[in-house]
Amino acid sequence: MLSEAPLPRWFVDLLAHRRWIRRTKPFPHVYVRDVFVAEFYRRLAAEFERAHTERPELFAPVAAGYGASGAGLSELRNGPLEVFLSRAWHDLIERVAGVPATGDVEGSLHHHRPGSPRGWPHHDLSPAWFPGPEPGPGAIGLPGGDIDLKTGERPADVPARELVRAVAVLFYLGNGDWQPGDGGETALFADNAGSSPEPAVVVPPLDNSMIVFECTPRSWHTFLGANSTARSSVVMWLHRPRQQAASRWGGDRIVNW
Repeated sequence: MLSEAPLPRWFVDLLAHRRWIRRTKPFPHVYVRDVFVAEFYRRLAAEFERAHTERPELFAPVAAGYGASGAGLSELRNGPLEVFLSRAWHDLIERVAGVPATGDVEGSLHHHRPGSPRGWPHHDLSPAWFPGPEPGPGAIGLPGGDIDLKTGERPADVPARELVRAVAVLFYLGNGDWQPGDGGETALFADNAGSSPEPAVVVPPLDNSMIVFECTPRSWHTFLGANSTARSSVVMWLHRPRQQAASRWGGDRIVNW
């Protein structure tokens, strides 16, 4: 069931209360400009810049052949970026997407250097392994505990839960005065036909904007590359039990990425 607990006042006051646009093509997604009030957005951007400048050891390649480096949000606690690991944020995204989630969150800061290569279309319907029991009301579960997030590999005596990504969030920050032609957009596709399909929708990496979508076999998207300046974002997922995803789409549609 979707959480019905009221969002705390401290959290509501961070939101800019602008219009959130629900789109149906090429697959259902929500697009938001001005997610947070300006003061809090500036704090998020400053914290990202501080992490990228002062703690470069946290940023590692996201995947082989993919142009981004990433730093796990769980490594950047006790600051404004903690909002993305809060139960209030989880519950807001859960309600916006209309997808019941377990309370387990994975996420990272992504950074593409100028001139990064184009990614490949993927749908994010992928497994994720988390430690311990499912979080209770108001709590958040994070990956770790000697458990490989993507494969579930772990010591024999360590229990783990196999989940599947349920909702994807891409929040853009630290990209400056982006203009058309600067590149680095996120492409959404109607299907994955061919090695380089034509995007149906192109989302610009405007600061303090965001897209949210349910992870399904149709949620094809990628980074378009050709960025003249660096592009940065927070990328994160909510999760559901594997059996729920498998019963809806079939276990063979859940793929590692």
